[in-house]
Amino acid sequence: MTIPTRPAASPPHWTEPGVLTGYTVAVTAQRRGGELAALLERRGARTIVAPTLRIVPLADDHALRAATIELLRDPPHVTVVTTGIGFQGWMDAADGWGFGSRLRSVLTGGRILSRGPKALGAIRAAGLTESWWAPSGDGRDVLARLRAEGVAGRRVAVQLHGDPSDDYLSAIRAEGAVAIPVPVYRWTVPADLAPVQRLVDAICARRVDAVTFTSAPAVNALLRIAGDQAEEMLDSLRGGAVLAAAVGPVTAAPLERLDVPVARPERSRLGALVRTVAALLPRRAWRVRLASGHRLELRGHIVFVDGAARPLPPAPMAVLRALCAAKGRVLSRAELLRHLPRGADGHAVEMAVTRLRDGLGLRTCARTVIKRGYRLDLD
Repeated sequence: MTIPTRPAASPPHWTEPGVLTGYTVAVTAQRRGGELAALLERRGARTIVAPTLRIVPLADDHALRAATIELLRDPPHVTVVTTGIGFQGWMDAADGWGFGSRLRSVLTGGRILSRGPKALGAIRAAGLTESWWAPSGDGRDVLARLRAEGVAGRRVAVQLHGDPSDDYLSAIRAEGAVAIPVPVYRWTVPADLAPVQRLVDAICARRVDAVTFTSAPAVNALLRIAGDQAEEMLDSLRGGAVLAAAVGPVTAAPLERLDVPVARPERSRLGALVRTVAALLPRRAWRVRLASGHRLELRGHIVFVDGAARPLPPAPMAVLRALCAAKGRVLSRAELLRHLPRGADGHAVEMAVTRLRDGLGLRTCARTVIKRGYRLDLD
């Protein structure tokens, strides 16, 4: 499986909580980040949008122009179109250089393969006809098609979608083909790194419940920006305290190579990614019954007391979660201190317990055991 927030657009409505009510989910995408956040918020999640990369169009970039001229001089036998917006940008740039009609003619002379419906739409909008397209939108299906057709000794142009796609190009070259990358846009770090740095802090402190990724470059950028905090951040992801969720296997690969379990849907779609997160996070809820008869349900940053929502600050929520996991066992101050932010002391534990009792309106929910610590007063 795969995992690591924008405040909700409007005040949360708790009377009919959505499946993700109480959970905080981080969105690292730029191009479709708003769409992804909206899908999560419709299910009740609080989101943090912190794009780890930004897209820079290459309409005037020498790399795209050079790749285009190379294909005009030595036409490809196969062209792989990976994204609709990227292919459209390529055609627009070629038109601007005066190469548009020649490029379309060259591409028509070979086979055109599409990775998904959006790329297919862009191909047809350009007046071209595809030879085959992958309804799944999965690049692995395109590779399987190339292998089945046989591309040894053939020239294969690959319209990239933001990153160098070394693994993808290598897989094509392994079939004996000449792979020509066509970089229609590139990724670079955001102009303002502060939101991403705050996200790194939140993951390390486990103040988010899940982090979503829609591209492998976004994963690598987050690790680079994290710097000295990268290992601490990875520990939160490896231990499962924060769920890592990726849209597909290529996106998940950089995390999986670092032994991070990643949740991902069978189909590489935003909607499927949201459904995966919505299926997994609620399984982490704690449901307990106190000796007083009150029922507690912990969901992310919110506790429901007999069905009524009681948002809690991070410290008392961390203490409550630890006490629930102990299942009535006494936890010492030192044990509870490990669940609080770095630099906290024994007094911080006492304050967190007091704020927990006040926040829930239940003075006896956490019992003080003299000279030993605290325990949850379970039924």
